[in-house]
Amino acid sequence: MRKVLVLVGILLGAAGGVIAYRAAFIAPRAGVLVTDESVRELPDLLTLAGGLALLIIGALLAYISARRRA
Repeated sequence: MRKVLVLVGILLGAAGGVIAYRAAFIAPRAGVLVTDESVRELPDLLTLAGGLALLIIGALLAYISARRRA
């Protein structure tokens, strides 16, 4: 059971990392911020936050399930 949880955690973390990377750098921009000095394109922050959350949850799941318990 422990090996399965480690594998699921690694896969979940990898999927979250891919989602966060795509939202931050590859996907088309979701919004535009216009100020007096410049125009800035913004990524989809909800997708970015969801990907980062999956990355953290997956890493924690893999780490906690891989630790040896006394």
